[in-house]
Amino acid sequence: MAIKRNGTNESDGAGVHDGSTGELVDASSGDLAASLPESLSIAISLPTTVHAAPEDELAVAIVEIPVNPGAVEVTQPTTTSIDVVQPATTSISVVSEESVIVPLPESDGKNYTRRNRRDGEVSTTPETASMLTADRLIEKNHKRRTAPEGGWNAFVYAVTFHLVNRGDSPKVRARKELEARIDKQFVGGARFVPVLTRKGGVGKTTVTALLGMALADAREDRVIAVDANPDRGTLSERVNKQTRSTVRDIVTLAPTITSFNDFSTMVSRDDTRLDILASDTDPLLSEAFDENDYNVVADLAARFYSLVLTDCGTGIVHSVMRATLQRADSVVIVSGGSVDEARLASETLTWLEANGYGDLVKNAVVAINTATQGTNLVKLEEIEAHFKSRVREIVRIPYDPQLAAGSVIDYATLKPLTRASARELAALVMDGLPVRQGA
Repeated sequence: MAIKRNGTNESDGAGVHDGSTGELVDASSGDLAASLPESLSIAISLPTTVHAAPEDELAVAIVEIPVNPGAVEVTQPTTTSIDVVQPATTSISVVSEESVIVPLPESDGKNYTRRNRRDGEVSTTPETASMLTADRLIEKNHKRRTAPEGGWNAFVYAVTFHLVNRGDSPKVRARKELEARIDKQFVGGARFVPVLTRKGGVGKTTVTALLGMALADAREDRVIAVDANPDRGTLSERVNKQTRSTVRDIVTLAPTITSFNDFSTMVSRDDTRLDILASDTDPLLSEAFDENDYNVVADLAARFYSLVLTDCGTGIVHSVMRATLQRADSVVIVSGGSVDEARLASETLTWLEANGYGDLVKNAVVAINTATQGTNLVKLEEIEAHFKSRVREIVRIPYDPQLAAGSVIDYATLKPLTRASARELAALVMDGLPVRQGA
C-alpha cells in the first residue's frame, strides 16, 4: 500500500517522515496520530469484477453469445431534426358581378325532351344519358279493365275477344253505387238505429227484418236486430229459429259472455247473415225488461257488431224507449198507407221533437208500408209530401205476398221490387250515419 503525503509517495515501512522536519517518525509510537497531517488521501486500485453467466442460463440462452449484464454499453442518443414546411398561402379570387356567364350550347329543343317526337325517331343532336328513362324504354303493361256486366255491353266485350270494353250498363252501375253506399265504413264503435212508431200493425217488425237483411247481405261486418218490444215482440219469427234464448238470457248470463262465440249461441241467423235476438215470449217476464236490461244487451251487442237495429214497441213512454233513443244515431219511422196510420207516424215525430230529439227527426227516414189496409184509398203522394217537410228521406215498401203472410222471410225469393226497396232503405239509413263516432 502506498501512502501519498503532500504529493509525495513514500514506501510502506516502519516509519513515516515528518513533513515539516523531514525526520522519520516511528509509526509504532503513540505520537503517530498526532504527527499525521490534517489532509490525507489514499488511492486503492481494485481488480475489475467479471460476471460469469451460470451454466443453466447459458443452456437456455437464445443467442450463442450471452449478454453480460455487468457490461452494458450506453450509447449517446442522437438528435433528430424535423423540417417544418410553411404552408402555402391560398388566394381566393372574387368574381365580380360583371363576370360573363358562358351560355349553354344551342340545341334544336329535342336534345332534352322527346315531346312531339315519335317512338324510334332519331334526334338531330347527341342525347344525354338522362334521356334513357324507364318510361321510355320499358313497355307499359296496361291493366285490363274488369269485364262489364249487363246485356249489350257484356255481349260486345265477349264477341270482340275482350278488345272492346264499354263498361257496365247504367243499371249495373246504379246497383254498384247503391251497394257502395250500403257498405259504408265507420270509425269507432257500433251504430244504433231504432225502428219505431206509435201504432201497432203497420209492419214495423217486418221493416226491421227487411232493413237488417238488406244491410247484412251487402256488408261484410256483423249486423244484429234486437227485439226490444216489452209486449211480446215477433221479430224472431221472421227467421228460422236456431235457439230458444232471449234478451232475458243475455241479461242473466252477461258476466259469462266474454267472446262472440258465447254471444252467437243466443241468436238466430238467416241466409243473409243477419243475427236476431228474440224478446221474452212470456208477457209477465217481458214487462220486467226495462231500461237497465236494454243497456246491458246494447253494451254487449256493441262489442261484437257494427250495426245494431232495435225493434221498438208501441209504448214510446216506456223506459226501454228512453234508453234506445239515447243511443240512437238515426231512426226509422214506419207509417202505413191509411189516414190514421200516417197521422200517428207524424205524431211520433212531434213527440220526439218535444222531448229533445229534434236532430233525430231531421235525420230520420220514413218507411211507408203500402201493404196495409186503406192504401188504395189515399193519396200516397200527399203523405210523402207531408213527411218530406219533416224528415230527411222517404221510402215506399211495396206489397209482397211473402211479407203479408207474417212468417219467415226468405230474402232471396222476395220480389225484385221489394228487395230494391229494402236496399234503398238501407242505403238511405247509411247515408245519415256519421263516419266517426260522435261526429
